[in-house]
Amino acid sequence: MYKLPTLHLPNFINKHCPLKDFTISFFILLCLSSSLFAQKNDRILGVLDRELQHQNTYLLEKYDRIHKLQATLERKRLTSDKKALYISYINLFNEYKSFKYDSAYYYVEQAKRTALSINDSTLLASAKIHEGFVLISAGLFKEAIDTLGSIKKNTLLDQDVFDYYFTRARSYFDIANYNQDQRFLIDYIRKGNKLLTTAMAQATPKTSEYWAAKGLLLLKQQDWDGAKDAYLYWITNFDLPADQYGVATSSLSYVYTFLGDQEKSIEYLAKAAISDIRNATKENIALRNLANELYQMGELERANTYVHLAMDDATFYNARHRKVEISSILPIIESAQLYNVEQKNDALEKTVILLAILAIIVLIFVGIIFKQLKEKNAARKALNEYNLRLEEVNLSLLEADAIKQDYITYFLKATSDLINKIGTIQKSTIHKIKTKNPEEVLNVLKKYSVKSERSELFHRFDMVFIKLFPSFTKSYNKLFPIDEPRTLKKGELLNTELRIFALYRLGIQDSQQVADFLDISVATVYTYKTRVKSKSLYKDIFEEKIMDIKRL
Repeated sequence: MYKLPTLHLPNFINKHCPLKDFTISFFILLCLSSSLFAQKNDRILGVLDRELQHQNTYLLEKYDRIHKLQATLERKRLTSDKKALYISYINLFNEYKSFKYDSAYYYVEQAKRTALSINDSTLLASAKIHEGFVLISAGLFKEAIDTLGSIKKNTLLDQDVFDYYFTRARSYFDIANYNQDQRFLIDYIRKGNKLLTTAMAQATPKTSEYWAAKGLLLLKQQDWDGAKDAYLYWITNFDLPADQYGVATSSLSYVYTFLGDQEKSIEYLAKAAISDIRNATKENIALRNLANELYQMGELERANTYVHLAMDDATFYNARHRKVEISSILPIIESAQLYNVEQKNDALEKTVILLAILAIIVLIFVGIIFKQLKEKNAARKALNEYNLRLEEVNLSLLEADAIKQDYITYFLKATSDLINKIGTIQKSTIHKIKTKNPEEVLNVLKKYSVKSERSELFHRFDMVFIKLFPSFTKSYNKLFPIDEPRTLKKGELLNTELRIFALYRLGIQDSQQVADFLDISVATVYTYKTRVKSKSLYKDIFEEKIMDIKRL
């Protein structure tokens, strides 16, 4: 498994991190899995993220406390009580000491002047200890060492002795962390350890100060198990104020890092950062160190957010050494985050291209399917049309068959009757001729009227046709305006006009055949057709409408 290059911070092993190593490191960031980390630490980091969203609320609370203390200070300036004025300056200093360097330095300077004005060396010594603290916090280590070194030990109050030695020890530890020059580093740590041992001698194991010093001493001696126990005891057995709780949890996180427990390290860094936010502490290292740990795990988005917030805090406080420390890791995390974003964008671009290709393929298949459906619909439509035509043909065949059967029967009977009549006439005529009785022959011939026979023929035709097309007359009348119906005489089934189109409906459309059957001229047939069509509602498609009249 590949390992990310360590971001060496002042409080972690080494300060220097060659940027050339980053070229290799950020290419493998995406290969690291953060699932285990997310399961174990996402809850506490979620709390931190929510607290970050409310940091303005904590800032407002901080400013509210400051405004109240400033109001108190203004009242004290109106009195002659210099000690009370000194205390007001120190109270404001305490609010600003981890919040804003310039303001903290201003108020401690005012406290020093007040102590000098009343010639109180003990108050002046106490103010100088505070001044040393804020100079260390601002990264002004030489100035801090000089200030602390100017304090006369015999002017210290008993309660200030511990703070004096502890603050001096911290000045050497912090300059060692910042300098990282091996020629001086060990000497700085030795001096710090010696001063810290002296500080511990001023306290008892029952005090919070003792365990603060003991934990730091064991940490600097790299006794990681001992340091862990000391800090856990300090946190567990004392009700620590927010600033001390932040120091304790941040230090404990550092110890867990060297014990190889990354989960605990991140947990306590998050707790320290939460405490700093709630206390509006701007001089802090928790967010910066947490950003480093998250970077190592590939949690680039959070790491980038936290390191920028840490830089904002350092800039707000005006902590020079913190800005330098953060500047050494910020571009690395930013570059890694940028690379991660670019990788995501590349992946997104590839995904979009893939989706576009898939969309094109889908569109092609949709086109093919649509074409097939279109062809299928066309085939179905053609089949339906074919079936309709087939049905029409079947109906026509059925109709033709019915017409054929009825009219065959009709003409067989008509022909049979005609033959019988001719036979009767023939026999009677022959008999009369043989008997030489011409008068009787004429009487026989006169008995049969062609006009009557033709009328009988038409009547039989009409009966058969109406049997086949019972709604013909009604349907025929619908082809004309309502006020121009085709009327029949009493007793008529059809008249000449209707018979012309009845024959047309039966398929006899030759005008000569129609004229022969009806015993009229072809011209008369044309005249009927022309006159009827001129009065119809369907002049151009009159014949089609005739053919559309159903049989039953």
